[in-house]
Amino acid sequence: MRICIKGARLIDPSQGMDGPADIWIREGLVETICRAGSSLPGATEHTRVLDAKGKVVVPGLVDMHVHLREPGQEYKETIQTGTMAAAAGGVTSLACMPNTDPVADHGAVIEFVLHQAQKNGSVRVHPVGAITKGLKGEALSEIGELREAGAVAISDDGKSVGNALVMRRAMEYARGFGLPVISHCEDKSLSGQGVMNEGEVSLELGLRGIPALAEEVMVARDLLLAEWTGCHLHIAHVSTAGSVRLIRDAKARGVKVTAEATPHHLILTQEAVRQWDTDTKVNPPLRTQQDVEALQEALRDGTIDVIATDHAPHARVDKEVEYDFAAFGISGLETLVGLTLMLVERGVLDLQEWVRKLSCNPARILGIKAGTLAPGSPADLVILDPESSWKVDPARFYSKGKNTPFKNWTLRGRVLHTMVGGRTVYNLES
Repeated sequence: MRICIKGARLIDPSQGMDGPADIWIREGLVETICRAGSSLPGATEHTRVLDAKGKVVVPGLVDMHVHLREPGQEYKETIQTGTMAAAAGGVTSLACMPNTDPVADHGAVIEFVLHQAQKNGSVRVHPVGAITKGLKGEALSEIGELREAGAVAISDDGKSVGNALVMRRAMEYARGFGLPVISHCEDKSLSGQGVMNEGEVSLELGLRGIPALAEEVMVARDLLLAEWTGCHLHIAHVSTAGSVRLIRDAKARGVKVTAEATPHHLILTQEAVRQWDTDTKVNPPLRTQQDVEALQEALRDGTIDVIATDHAPHARVDKEVEYDFAAFGISGLETLVGLTLMLVERGVLDLQEWVRKLSCNPARILGIKAGTLAPGSPADLVILDPESSWKVDPARFYSKGKNTPFKNWTLRGRVLHTMVGGRTVYNLES
């Protein structure tokens, strides 16, 4: 069947397009893009027409930092529920982190994830393999085996590789296999048992703090290793002004580094912790207003390439405890569009750059076929209503993780329709 999405405003930075258009889809691929209102080429009674006048169509979003929890922690999330949450959030491709049980440190786990995604998934799933066996930071995983099984990157996300020599070897192997290394930058000797940002607020609340230095020390080390090895380093969830400065300087020197920030680090500050809501407990922690402003400026000038959710669903038993004992993380897929469009409303980004940070750039970093609606590309796309307001109700999330500090917030901008390969995987009305 042919499909025509008619009359939408198409925003696709990969083609330099921003304007009204009709998008034709055939056999799961973008067939052609025509000027809106032009005669339909070869239309028949079998053509399915979606009237999208007044709406915005963009390439499907690519979230390169997601925890799907399967295998091993299905009580928190499964590939089925996580990918359905992704579809509802406008995400058509995601990269899932390896801190599962068992850890994705060998080809069999990567193959399992891909099989489950093929069987039960709503969107495209791209596994990330572990840098070290068991995420222990000691012995390297078989990186070639991970690549052959389908891993698109390697990371010990949730943990840093503390041993610099191990990290150096990982980068050398990753460069040889053409894989980016995604680094969770945290020096545990500095972060210790901290639960929030170290500063005046942690002092007032009597909570143990995590200094900005714990992140920045490791960012500096990994940038030097990337410069030495020539590896593509991607810094995950940047949270401090100091990290931004280090990354900006490294880019200016020609270091092959990219970076991401999460919606919560771009919007919330440590002040949110005063509510004692354990859903504000994240790693790295929510920082200061000066850090948030530095991250927003880094988005503007290209130092931060990507917005990624770090979707970290948890069960209630993991969060409904004292702040010290609560798990780190936010369920982020289903609030991605509404929260990040706040950055457009506040003038941090325009819509073209918004799409670039959420679709084109992560697809390029991961080396996957996504982030474009050029003719011949997979018809992975999202129809949005940027003006529609809605209230965040975690009880209605598709994700098993209801842990969000944005509950009851009113957001503007909503996913109406998500397609993967020309197939509808989410429709708000149904």
